[in-house]
Amino acid sequence: MEDQNQTVTISEPEAVPRIESDGRIAIPEELNLLPLREFVMFPVLVTPLGVGRDSSVRLVNESVVGGNRVIAVSALLNPLVDEPGLDDVQRIGCAVAIRMMGQLPDGIRLIVQGIARIELLDAVQTEPYLRVRVRRIEEPEVPVDQTLEIEALKRSISALFQKAVSLSPDMADELQAFAGGVQDPRVLADLVTAHMPRLTADDRQRVLATIPVRERMQAAMGLLAREVEVLELGSKLHSQVASELGKTQREYYLREQMKAIQRELGEGDEHTREIDELREKIEASGMPAEARKEADRELERLQRIPSAAPEYTVSRTYVDWLVALPWSKATIDNLDIAQVKSVLDCDHTGLEKVKDRILEFLAVRKFKGEGPIRQPILCLAGPPGVGKTSLGKSIARALGREFVRISLGGVRDEAEIRGHRRTYIGALPGQIIQGIRRAGSNNPLFMLDEIDKVTADFRGDPSSALLEVLDPEQNGTFRDHYLEAPFDLSRVLFITTANMLDTILPPLRDRMEVIELGGYTEEEKVAIARRHLIPKQIGEHGMKGKLKFTTPAVVSVIRGHTREAGVRNLEREIASVCRKATRSFAEGREKPLSVGLAQVTEYLGAPRFEREELDERQRRPGVAVGMVWTPVGGDIIFIEAAAMKTNGRPGTLVLTGQLGDVMRESAQAALTYVRSRSSQIGVDPAFADNHDIHIHVPAGATPKDGPSAGITIATALASLMTGRLVRSRLAMTGEITLSGKVLPIGGVKEKVLASHRAGIRTILLPKRNRKDYLEDVPAEVRDAVDFHFMEDAAAVLELALEPLTSEAPSGS
Repeated sequence: MEDQNQTVTISEPEAVPRIESDGRIAIPEELNLLPLREFVMFPVLVTPLGVGRDSSVRLVNESVVGGNRVIAVSALLNPLVDEPGLDDVQRIGCAVAIRMMGQLPDGIRLIVQGIARIELLDAVQTEPYLRVRVRRIEEPEVPVDQTLEIEALKRSISALFQKAVSLSPDMADELQAFAGGVQDPRVLADLVTAHMPRLTADDRQRVLATIPVRERMQAAMGLLAREVEVLELGSKLHSQVASELGKTQREYYLREQMKAIQRELGEGDEHTREIDELREKIEASGMPAEARKEADRELERLQRIPSAAPEYTVSRTYVDWLVALPWSKATIDNLDIAQVKSVLDCDHTGLEKVKDRILEFLAVRKFKGEGPIRQPILCLAGPPGVGKTSLGKSIARALGREFVRISLGGVRDEAEIRGHRRTYIGALPGQIIQGIRRAGSNNPLFMLDEIDKVTADFRGDPSSALLEVLDPEQNGTFRDHYLEAPFDLSRVLFITTANMLDTILPPLRDRMEVIELGGYTEEEKVAIARRHLIPKQIGEHGMKGKLKFTTPAVVSVIRGHTREAGVRNLEREIASVCRKATRSFAEGREKPLSVGLAQVTEYLGAPRFEREELDERQRRPGVAVGMVWTPVGGDIIFIEAAAMKTNGRPGTLVLTGQLGDVMRESAQAALTYVRSRSSQIGVDPAFADNHDIHIHVPAGATPKDGPSAGITIATALASLMTGRLVRSRLAMTGEITLSGKVLPIGGVKEKVLASHRAGIRTILLPKRNRKDYLEDVPAEVRDAVDFHFMEDAAAVLELALEPLTSEAPSGS
């Protein structure tokens, strides 16, 4: 039936059905047939019908327009059939007259009155709707010898119907007088059957198809008696349940009644079984008291909610999350320090600081025993490609812990960390709790990758949400918004990775133990390539036993085709060689291939990075080599200075190359120092007044800033003004003061390694950076490069500048 609240247009058909001589409505021999889904129409009955199928809507419209107010209706044999034929409907139906018709947005609403039983003989039309030939079934008269029996059946049906009305909550009390007012036993059987709400369409069809009066009344009374028996049993069960419930259990009335009915019918209770299973899981989960309280409270709510209700799924999902978390499940740490060290060394070359920190943690764990211990929260900071993420997997494997990784790059919603509150549709816990569930243990190694890429917007600041996660004093009671119960994260070993520390929220950075990973030396890259990268690529290309790399070839790839802190581009170049070698085997090569210098040149082309440019670019006064730190490692820069005569006007200083404010101030300080010490340096005191000085740092599209280029700029200016060349393959770094002091800088390891890769042979560092040199610079680099530690700019200039010769070009 359609919604009563919808706007409808009601109309009465204009045509009037033909009336026969005996006063009955005439039924034509051919009628349009309207199939009914799970509904049986009886003669004399007046009832609404909803019509929604396109063919049925057309049938009604054309019947009314054509003046055919009488149509045939019959119940479908299978209510799932969408386009029924004559074989899909009951052969005994009912002729009805359309009394009223209402247009609805999605169909038609009819008020129809049953006329008489009919038999559907055959179909005369199937498209666009069924039209059938029918035969009117005449109502039989009551035999004289059955008069008393019919009267007894009539009284029994009336009594049973009145009893059913009094017991059933679905039937109005006014129906009790209805049966007593019907004198015709044939009509009584039809109307009583039609007004029983719980009868099936098959039960009603059985009464409609029974023509003899006595058999029809007996069928109706049998159905009525069964319904009365069910209603009496329901009333009995209602009384039993009500007597068992006390005042505090009244709210469970409906649920207990349903259970009692199911026990009487011998049916299983799927809902009860689900609740029992959840209760067993809660018992076995080992969750703490507060979480257990939330789980029990939600389970009690689930018992009261019907399983078909939308709230049931929401509550069930919440309880499933609670029982799925590893509240008391943990893996056992591998405390064999020698074995852990062996695994770490096998997986990664270098990275000694991180390895030492993990071994120190295990040593404490081993001697303290099973008591609580604060887990280290490490931040591995370094350029791309040095193995930060893969190191986390290796540590997890060495410790015997589960490994979980989430990438924080681009995360800008606080709910990604803390989860959504359950008031939102589709709410779920945050990535931290989801990762714990995936791990299946409460002490995994949890890697938060790219923590420096977290951003904030109107949805919140994920970095602030991470303050609780990464604070050992707070994460023992971490509350996810979805769970609403504390989860202990104190046993989780958190490792974060970052390329830059500057973008990390300072309070968040303060909570982490930062371990800076510099770039690899050439020797380390060779070892990594031979132990890890080459075997990996040979295996991926199917070249095992057919391809090998010589050490000179690996060194050639490192020096001539890569210039990076990590080994990511090195792996790409090795993969490129493997692909080209694989192609040669695919084209018919049979002998194993040993990749040497010739093959590197053939497969990768000419070297992209040449060291000879150092000598070429330094062969004029005013050019000095500086060292810089970048997010991807380190690099060298050329600082160039040039002078132009002013022809009488005061000289100016021009700075180009996208220099930041700090670097511009360093250039001003360097110029002031050189001018103030002109006599000691050997510079004409009037040089700066008579010349415009232009300082340029190439790679002009790249922004540059920082104070560490101060001493390099001073050296370039001194070289320009004195005409003395800067020594070949010499680089320097350090902040300069107006008094000529050389102050310490950061990023020593990255700068030194980049200079070594570029072919620098002499490096000048601030004296106060000696400790960084001893701790961070690898021994092989210390042996290959000549280091000098300076604290005064005059000493730097004395060491960096070559003696003036007659062949030296003029500074102007």
